[in-house]
Amino acid sequence: MKRNERMILYAVVLICLAILGTSIFYVVRRDAKESQQAPTEISKNQDRDTDRDADRDEIPATDGSMPEEALADGQMTETTLLFTGDVLFANSFANCYNRGGIEAVVSQDMLNAMTQADITMVNEEFPFSSRGTKMEDKQYTFRADPSYVKALTEMGVDIVSLANNHILDYGKEALSDTFATLDAEGILYAGAGDSLERAKEVQLIEKNGKTFGFLAASRVIPVVDWNIENGAPGVLATYDETRLVEAIEEARDQCDVLVVFVHWGVEHQSMPEAYQRSLAQSYVDAGADLVIGAHTHCLQGIEFINGKPVFYSLGNFIFGTDISQTMAVQVTVEEDNTLTCRLVGATASGGQTKVMSDVQQRQLNSYVQGISSGVTVEADGTVREQ
Repeated sequence: MKRNERMILYAVVLICLAILGTSIFYVVRRDAKESQQAPTEISKNQDRDTDRDADRDEIPATDGSMPEEALADGQMTETTLLFTGDVLFANSFANCYNRGGIEAVVSQDMLNAMTQADITMVNEEFPFSSRGTKMEDKQYTFRADPSYVKALTEMGVDIVSLANNHILDYGKEALSDTFATLDAEGILYAGAGDSLERAKEVQLIEKNGKTFGFLAASRVIPVVDWNIENGAPGVLATYDETRLVEAIEEARDQCDVLVVFVHWGVEHQSMPEAYQRSLAQSYVDAGADLVIGAHTHCLQGIEFINGKPVFYSLGNFIFGTDISQTMAVQVTVEEDNTLTCRLVGATASGGQTKVMSDVQQRQLNSYVQGISSGVTVEADGTVREQ
């Protein structure tokens, strides 16, 4: 009898243990399922938080800061401008370009600087045309086949100055062809036109919430007939300041930053003429924020006039086979329209323009500082007013 009671007791214990084990199993399984579902619930909560954040972003900031979408739209982004001197698409250019494309004309590092700038401007020292008659009694006459205009686009050029002493080398037909060629490529031009109004018209480019204006004129033309006031099409001349100052004053209220590109000076002379400094003063007084010069085939110095930088000549950039030293100017425009200028030194050999080595850049910085007035050029090429 006692034995039977013990057997019954053992059976009861086993049954209780089985029931307890089953309960534990279901509890563990339930917890496991709940833990697997938890991330989904958290994710939904995060989505709701994100929606609330998005709603907050739509409310204008009241503390003077810009909302995040303004940052995304580039309203507080620095803008980079890049300028070079004389560009000529003549025999050496054609030979290099036909052989190796744009990288045979401009090295990849210089090409990067040009294409990555928000706005790039050069002096186009020739007409795009296969028409016209070469000017008589002129030592050097230039023109380029219109098909080569694609090289400007490949270099990232947005706007050119046509105000120089070679743009009418093949007459008015060739100049008209140049207008049409640039228009078709979507490249702006300043300093020339089929009327006085067009030649002095400010060219406007909008970038990063700002409007940039560009004017151009020449103090060097071989005959008075090139002056737009004596015949059209033609070039805006600036033998005195009157017309260009009028254009600057008219343009001042149309843009945040106004650039004036001038063809002037004496060839192969590193110091500016007195008239260059006088004209520059007039341009700045009228409202120019930056003055860029070309024509001398060599570098000239830099000066600040009323706090505004004046680069008297950037020399040659793409011009013939070899250039011992030249430079582009990289200008960073801050939100408050403050300009910071940096020299990008370059040389050319075999028809290719390329960025200088660090040693060459330091030598260039020292040279430019030496021919400038009241200017310090830092190790990285940044130009400061003393």
